[in-house]
Amino acid sequence: MESTPKNTPKNPRIDPKQIKGWGIDADPKNDPTYPMRQRMNVGQDPDSKHRPDHLQPEDTEVLRSIERPNVSAVFGTPAPPTGLSGLIRRAAFKYSENEYKHWLPLIVADRVNVVEGIVGDLAHGKLPNIWAEKGYDMEWKHNRTAFITKLATIGAVTAGLVVWLSSGKKKPTKTVKKDYLSRF
Repeated sequence: MESTPKNTPKNPRIDPKQIKGWGIDADPKNDPTYPMRQRMNVGQDPDSKHRPDHLQPEDTEVLRSIERPNVSAVFGTPAPPTGLSGLIRRAAFKYSENEYKHWLPLIVADRVNVVEGIVGDLAHGKLPNIWAEKGYDMEWKHNRTAFITKLATIGAVTAGLVVWLSSGKKKPTKTVKKDYLSRF
């Protein structure tokens, strides 16, 4: 079924008991949701110490936090990490979740994945329909004023940049004076 990953240099794992505050909500007397459950007439106390009998199988690569010894009981697997964005994600998961070295590469990997998707579409002979993918038809239908404002702003900023970049004064070319003796 499930095996706990070993702590190796290639697969570093941190013992959760070493993390300050880990499991702070394990005490049911200190459960912040208790009053809410009481109002909602939920009688049983959720037991976080026992995992479900039937866990979701790991059919694809699942990136895990180094703070968690196991994967969670249910996890998303829409697409395994691939390409350059996958390499960036794997590198990010070598660091703790409380470090920028974890989150910033994940943001960069998302942007790289978008470019990879467009390049992949073009490689397969499909021209991406960015208008539809960004939902501009629905925005035109349901949020027309904001959509027109957004397009006008983008147009104005683009036009301003073009004017600003093209209006630079051209430097006069220097005329080279030839010395009389240099002709000989």
